Amino acid sequence: MEALYSYFNELLSTHKKAFASWPQLRWLNAWENAALADRRQHLLQDERHQWLFHHTKPFHKHISKGCMQCGLGRWSCLFITNKCNGACFYCPSAQVADAVPSSQMLTFDTPEAYAEYVRWMNFGGVSFSGGEPLLYFERTLAYLKSLRKQCDASVYTWLYTNGIAGNPDIYRRLAAEGIDEVRFDIGATANKLDNMKLAAGIIPHLTIEIPAVPEDINTLKALLPQMIDLGVNNLNLHQMRLTQHNVKQLAKRNYTFVAAERPVVLESEMAALEILDFAHSLDLNIGINYCAFDYKNRFQKAGYRRMVAGRCAEAGEVITENGYIRKYDEQGVSYQNILLTDEDRLAKSSLKTTALNHKIYSLMRTESASLAIETEAQAEVAALMKQRPAQPPEQQHLFEIWRHEYIEEGLRNYF
Repeated sequence: MEALYSYFNELLSTHKKAFASWPQLRWLNAWENAALADRRQHLLQDERHQWLFHHTKPFHKHISKGCMQCGLGRWSCLFITNKCNGACFYCPSAQVADAVPSSQMLTFDTPEAYAEYVRWMNFGGVSFSGGEPLLYFERTLAYLKSLRKQCDASVYTWLYTNGIAGNPDIYRRLAAEGIDEVRFDIGATANKLDNMKLAAGIIPHLTIEIPAVPEDINTLKALLPQMIDLGVNNLNLHQMRLTQHNVKQLAKRNYTFVAAERPVVLESEMAALEILDFAHSLDLNIGINYCAFDYKNRFQKAGYRRMVAGRCAEAGEVITENGYIRKYDEQGVSYQNILLTDEDRLAKSSLKTTALNHKIYSLMRTESASLAIETEAQAEVAALMKQRPAQPPEQQHLFEIWRHEYIEEGLRNYF
């Protein structure tokens, strides 16, 4: 696994450089964290969990239909605004200004344009997020209404909120327009359930979705019976990540940072696994899943690449599991990614455009990798493309092919 470890080292060097002005950050050291390694391995034992999505999402009892659409790569998240009324220390972005609703670097000035996009791409799940979407409730409702009018009734919809601006009338209006689920970030309100109670009995499915904050393990364990009594269907626990926006706050907490594609908090993963283990030991009747960065980074990105490629690739082009378009002959192999952008972001007049009724999109192909193949390596390359290997290849050129062909399996062993 030489190539994989070389990749890990590159990630670590990149992150240390990016956060060089924060020398107090503690980066993972396998020698110093041996006890954590043992505990993590114990908590990840297969018999303790059910698993989904290439062994990256451990869960207890069940997960939301929305989470299933996410893992299947059929989810669109619309950011209604970039403004929030919370002040969560773990928030990865500033969220201080309003903005035109957007998704995947596309802006949608009208509800009709977004609903048309969802129908065109054949998404199976749509969420409304922010910022805080309830700060602009009428706007949020308009996009939901248009979605329900233009799209298939089977599209599963949910909304993220901290609940601060919520009230029963808002939730009744959301339910009347067909919202399926509301997800509350109770971390924004000191882990209180009061705001959720206003939606109980109105919204079909209630979920708590929060980062797994290490300091809150015992609080969340104690809250689980109350969540069940309130009718909460799911508890989704995310892994905290480090950004330039939250580094000042996270640096105060003596966390251990792991160099994944984005820096993540090791203790956050441990907290999520501890809560899962606690629920399993008591057989609590609530769905809980750990949304690891490994899962999010792989499946959300690959899913969207596959959706765009499936819609925009030429007939006969090969789309890999990881969502890249493969071009392969005896001389070499290359992988392309199709970028879907707004018309006004056209960088070259030669880019292909697609015009729908409410919006024009530009399609730009970018080359992600191009590798020459020596004659003696052709059989090995062909075999790699035909069947996923049990382990990542050690040779660099085969590793690059593997990385573009397949979605990596399992939560990484960081130790």
